[in-house]
Formats: sequence, C-alpha cells, structure tokens
Amino acid sequence: MSSSSTDRRTASPPRSKILKPVFIPASIVIISLLLITVVLSRVAGDELEEATSKLNSIISNGVGWWYVIVVNVFLAFAIYFAVSKIGRIRLGRDDEKPEFGIVSWFLMLFSAGMGIGLVFFSVAEPMSHYITPPLGVEGETIEAIDTSFGAVMLHWGLHPWAIYSIVGLGLAYMSFRRGRPLAVRWLLEPLLGRERVEGWIGHAIDTVAIVGTLFGIATSFGFGVSQIIGGFEFLGWAESSSWLIIVIITLITTIAVWSVVSGVHKGLKWLSNINMSVAALLALALFVLGPTIFLLKAFPENLGNYLNFLPEIMFHVGPFSTDGWEADWTIFYWGWWVSWAPFVGMFIARISRGRTIRQFILGVLVAPTMVSLVWFTIFGDSAILFQREGTVNMVTDGAVDSTTALFAFFDAFPFATVLSVIAMIVVVFFFVTSSDSGSLVIDMLASGGSTDTPKSTRIYWAVLEGVAAAVLLVVGGSAALTALQTLSISTAAPFSIILLLACISLTRAFRHDVATMPNYMEVTATTAPEMRPDPEHATSRRILRGIGGTTTSLSGFSEGERRSKSEPAEPNQVITFRNVDPEATSVDPRTGAIQINGEHKDPLAGQTFDTPEFESSQEYLDQGGEPPAQEEDDEVKPTV
Repeated sequence: MSSSSTDRRTASPPRSKILKPVFIPASIVIISLLLITVVLSRVAGDELEEATSKLNSIISNGVGWWYVIVVNVFLAFAIYFAVSKIGRIRLGRDDEKPEFGIVSWFLMLFSAGMGIGLVFFSVAEPMSHYITPPLGVEGETIEAIDTSFGAVMLHWGLHPWAIYSIVGLGLAYMSFRRGRPLAVRWLLEPLLGRERVEGWIGHAIDTVAIVGTLFGIATSFGFGVSQIIGGFEFLGWAESSSWLIIVIITLITTIAVWSVVSGVHKGLKWLSNINMSVAALLALALFVLGPTIFLLKAFPENLGNYLNFLPEIMFHVGPFSTDGWEADWTIFYWGWWVSWAPFVGMFIARISRGRTIRQFILGVLVAPTMVSLVWFTIFGDSAILFQREGTVNMVTDGAVDSTTALFAFFDAFPFATVLSVIAMIVVVFFFVTSSDSGSLVIDMLASGGSTDTPKSTRIYWAVLEGVAAAVLLVVGGSAALTALQTLSISTAAPFSIILLLACISLTRAFRHDVATMPNYMEVTATTAPEMRPDPEHATSRRILRGIGGTTTSLSGFSEGERRSKSEPAEPNQVITFRNVDPEATSVDPRTGAIQINGEHKDPLAGQTFDTPEFESSQEYLDQGGEPPAQEEDDEVKPTV
C-alpha cells in the first residue's frame, strides 16, 4: 500500500472495511469461549469453580514474580520518556495542537480507564486491607490503616497508569506522528519490520488484544451489575434474578450503542463529562457531610504513606507468604491491568493527538493518581473511621462484602438512600463509558487500525459485550466470573512480553527523533547603545567581524552601521542548531573539515501508507507531502 505525496484526498475518505484475518478469528474465539464456559458450568457446577480457583492460584504463583518485575519496568520506561529529551516529541505534526481540551481529555481517559472499579472498590478494598493487611501487619490497628492505604494506592496509582501510558504512547506516536494505522501490532515495527507486522504475527497480536479486551470488559460488567443488584437488595427494592440481570445489561447496552454510534466527539465525550461530574459531586457531598477536618488531615498523611510505602511494596512478591494476599490482590491487579492495556491504551491514544510525550506521560500518570488519592481518602478513610467508632458495621464473619460495603457505608450519612441511588447511577454511566470506548477500540483493531470505522461493526461489538456479560452472569454464575478473571490474568502473560518488546522498540524509534531534534538559540543582532564599542576598538571590531563567516548559521548576521539612540534596534533572530556527539564525528587532517559519522538510522523511514492517518502525520510531511490546507473558519473554538 503506497501513495504519492501529491495525491491529496479532496473528499471524505470511505469508511474502512473489517480486517477478516482479525475480525473472524476473534469472533470465533470469543463465542467459543462463551459456549465452553457455559457448558462446563452446567456440567461441572461447583467443581468448575474449584478447578478454576486452583488454576488461578497456579498462574499467580507461576508468573506473579514476572508481573511484579515487568510492571515496575513499565513505570521506569514511562518516567524516562517523560523526563528525557524524548518528552519534547509531539504526538502529531510539529505544529499541531491538542485535539481535546485538557479537562475533557482527562475526564475521558480516566472514565474509560478505571471507572467501575473505583466505585466497586472505593470502600471494599481499604476496609479489606484494614481487616487483613499484608506484610504481617496486625489487622484493625493504626499500622494497618497506614498499610491499607499504601496497598490501595499501589494498585490504583502510578503503576497501572504506567502500563496504560506505554501502550497509549506507542500507539499515538506510531499513528499520529509516523502515520501507521492505530493498532497494537505497529508498536513492534521498529523491531520486526513492516512485512512481519502486516503478516500473521500482527494478526495474532491484534486478535489477542480483542479477546482480552472484550472479556476484560465483560468481567467489569460482572462487578458493576453485582453492585447494582447488591444496592437494590440492600435497599429492599428487588431480589437478584436472571430477569433483573438481563434488564440491567440490556438498558446499559442500549445506551452504550447510542454512545458508540454518536462517536468520540459526541456521545462518549458528553457521557464522560457528565459521569465524572456526578462522581465528583458524590465525593464532594461525602467530604462535606462526613468528617471534613479528619479528611483534610488524612490527605497529606495518605500521600506520605503512599510515597513511604511504595519502595517497600512495589517489588513485593511474598515468597514466604502463606495467606495468599499477594495473589488475591497485587498479582491479580497487575494481570488484570495488563490485559486491559490494549483497550485503555488505545483509547487514550485516540484522544491524545497533538500533545507532547511529556504532557501525555505526566497527564496520564499524575492526574489519575491524585484523583485516586482523593477518592480513596474520602471513601476509604471515612469507612475505616466509622468502622472503628462503631457508627456502621461493614464486616461480616471477619470479611468485607464488596457488593454491599458501599451501601452500608452510606448509612452513616444523611440522605443515605439518595447517595445510594447516585452511586448506582455513577456505576451505570461508568458501565456505559467502558462499553462504548471498548467497542470503539475493538472495532479499530478489527478494521486494521482505522479510526473511521463502520457503525454496524461498532454496534456488533457493543452488543457482543452485553451478550457475553448477560450469558455468563445468568448461566455461568460465580464460576463463570472466576473463569473470566483467570482468563484475564493468563492472557496478560504473553501480552506483557509484547509490551516489554514495545518499550525497546519505541526507544529505538525515539532515538532517531531525538538525534535530529533541533534546538533554538536567540541571537542579538545589535548591542545596546551604551554597550557599543567606541572608535578606539575599531581593530577589535574588524577581527570579530570575521567570525560571521565561520558557520552557515552565523554568517547571515552582519554588524551593520552604527545608529543613534533614537533609531530602532534591529530585531533579534532565532536560529536552530543541533547537538552532535563528539564520538560520532571525524576531522579531516588536511582541511580540518568535520564530518558526522554513525548517526542513528530511522527504522521507520521510507514507508508510505494509502490512508488518511498517514496523510495527516508528520512522516507524510517529512517525505515531502503537502501540509493540510487551512480551514476557512480559522477561529479558535472553545473546548470544555
């Protein structure tokens, strides 16, 4: 697939078609796994759940150490990309501005990334770690409180978003700057080359990404639906039933279909903004109605606990542990986040065009981490305080019920029923934003990475997600959800290797950008009147005048004639220069001329694509393509 640099599209490009080597195998695998899980659930029953739990334990013990190491490697790469010169690279053309305003961008990436989980675990996880803390700490003590929040932030802070940032950064760079289709496979092009990426290896990578994404979303649907039904039962409004599950999933899937058809600029953007606003109002209400002064003291305390706890637990695997805490929490989270990385990473790449790598990494790492800090402080610390004071009881038989802990927590506040309803609305909207953003991402993968996909296939994936969740919850029950969780962890193992190779691959591509990146220097054309040399220094001036011919950059600056103080000074000029490694240069002994040898070669140079993504990239311009025409209405439109 190639295109001439002069062949410009004058009309809207046609929508992409499905990529059959990805779409068909992914659909077959998903439907087959659904049928197998349902059949085994019917035949084996409780034995399947027990076998699945054992398999989950085997996987956790076998690859848990690898997950702990590789997730920390991802965080190290993300920080390196942000603080080094690589951070100056723009994810798009050099003159491009961000596609979305900072607020809308943040709300969309955060809402799609961890929505349902934040509500589901807002009270349950801090309380669980307080009752049964890790590292041999005694439960229900002051030390357990500090350890609890450190563990919560380990799972919801920098590390998960580092995983997402690696995938999102790679996709945004390869697509918006280098003109590749928006698909996971292209992260490995600098290592494997275009031919292998477009072959069966690339098809397999995208197929695995689709399967993992869909079942990861279906698993989250299980959490969301179970919490909604738990709220209904806690309030005495309804009893759990198959019909109630089907009705809830049908309503949510219908809203998700409308949103995914409307596109990222309409439905998804509006829903994300509304959802995060409602969630923020819920947290604000609890902050005002709850122990406000206590929470103000807890914010800096929790930040300190996280930073202090992070070096101690970030590499903790628990080889001598016997309580299974690491497998149940940290290793499960790392596997789950890695399995979600194609989904969330591609989505945040899709909405991050025009930002620099430094802006992207800092935004993706820092902003969600701080929101998680505030969120879990308001919910988690308040819940622990109420539990210690005996205001409410969220512990049953020495454990915390994750589906009802949040609603029991609301009993400590006035308007508890209203707060419960708002929480369920937030869960529903998080449900929808996860579904439609996941459908959009899956559809792009199944269409070869095109961002302009048909509505019919978007609807297909959104409906398939809802059907998968409904079938597994109604027919498979808890055994099916356990199987799904195990599947998410197991699929993360091969994909974590792909992500590690992607880090090396991207570093190789970035080296060329950094090596050719210009620096800027402002040169003062004239000196201030009081600093001009007098006639006695004319000889020195004649000597210095010759410096202008030593380099091409400085040869254009002439000394000019002396002017009086009343005459305007010449404007300063800005020139570009590039740092050169002395070890990469050689000097001709006869002429003294300096030559640059052994510069980094661009592993992606010379490739062209007959796609609108390529024609809108910096790579297209670097190959001599024409810049995009200016729109007639060049006014700056307000962004939310």
